[in-house]
Amino acid sequence: MSSRAPRPALIALFTAGYLAAYLLPTVVGRLADSLRLTPTQAGLMGSALLLSSATAGLVLAARVERIGARRAARAGLLLAAVGYGTAALTATVPLVVAGAMIGGFGSGTATAVAATGIAAQKDPHRASTLGLLSVSALAGALYLTLPRISDGHGLPFAALAATALAVWPATSRLAGPATPDNCAAQAPKSPLPYARSGMVLAATLVCWSMAQNSLWGVSSRIGTEQAGLSEVAVGSVFAVALGAGLLGVIGAGALGVRAGRALPIGAGTAAIACCIALSARADGLASFATGEIAWNTLYPVVLSYLLGLAASLDPRGRWAVLVGSASSLGTACGPLVGSSLSQATGFATMGAVLAGALLLLAVPLTAVTLHTGGRPLFAGAARRRSGAPVGATVPPSGVLEQPVVEIFDIEVPAVIAESRPEPVQDEFTTAGPQAGQPEMSSSSYASTSAM
Repeated sequence: MSSRAPRPALIALFTAGYLAAYLLPTVVGRLADSLRLTPTQAGLMGSALLLSSATAGLVLAARVERIGARRAARAGLLLAAVGYGTAALTATVPLVVAGAMIGGFGSGTATAVAATGIAAQKDPHRASTLGLLSVSALAGALYLTLPRISDGHGLPFAALAATALAVWPATSRLAGPATPDNCAAQAPKSPLPYARSGMVLAATLVCWSMAQNSLWGVSSRIGTEQAGLSEVAVGSVFAVALGAGLLGVIGAGALGVRAGRALPIGAGTAAIACCIALSARADGLASFATGEIAWNTLYPVVLSYLLGLAASLDPRGRWAVLVGSASSLGTACGPLVGSSLSQATGFATMGAVLAGALLLLAVPLTAVTLHTGGRPLFAGAARRRSGAPVGATVPPSGVLEQPVVEIFDIEVPAVIAESRPEPVQDEFTTAGPQAGQPEMSSSSYASTSAM
């Protein structure tokens, strides 16, 4: 974006875009009960919604500036409202699937606009943290409210549509399409910085998000089928867990990157693996609540550092959108993978498999964080094409980084050198004050120097 978008507008868009993933357990569970689907079929419908969201991010990567943040955000919110509204008002499976996928594409569009704007902020980690704080608070309130109103599949979709409409007024503060007059992004296209590290981060985050949401997609079934809890009790646990996640996000925002990103990402992923194994083996309220609350406390913390890392790789927001889309792709696969694994092997074995995968994924995530330094290219520092730092200044984050031109010694042409007159010795005098000083003879200078 040519200028930094207001943070509240970006946080509102972030909330509308991410809310569908946060409501995934209740969406999948209610689809199975209301439409009489098998767990695998319901998980497939949830995956279709999130896959559509990931597709939007991949399509819009590096195109938000040209389309215009305001136009793209409004189109996404309109698609979300229409798609989710259609899914809420019908009980026909093909129409529900179509509405969910249209709404998912709208959510992904809103998320792409938000990610691009957050990457241009002075502190992308703090902006990402505030976005996760907002969506966690809203999702927690909905988990407390929805089970007490209705048990049909339409209510979660209606909540998603209403959120999209509520966020619409905030889009008036976003930038319009890029033009030669109002956008600095008309400079020549620059290649993606940290290409290798960014690709490793994106590929790893697909598997990381898939492991997380494989459990999240079946958490409602673990609570009701294995732990023997009612839907109201499960919803209350989820609300408390998301409330604990708020505390974790607040703590991550207060800590910032003072301790770096490698420790929160690496150690946090390993701790999440333990929480998933515990939650998948839950056989009562205590173990189920402990696993879910601990996991939901750590998950947004680690995710905020991962999103901040992606935003720090490119101030134009291209890696933020691509990595966010990769995360959405993994999230989309989660419900189907979790449903299939749990049906084939049981919840406990599924949890052990997911925990082992996360422990392995912690290694490349930590390596990428250490390799890139885990911090943004700050204003006043530039890099050569080879990546080595040089003593030059660049515009603040959010403005295109300009290539640095190497300066070499330049030889003076011989014709110019020969045309210069030879210096005459009388034209030079000794250094120091000349006015009012008696002229010294060569003999007196020699005697003085010999002293």
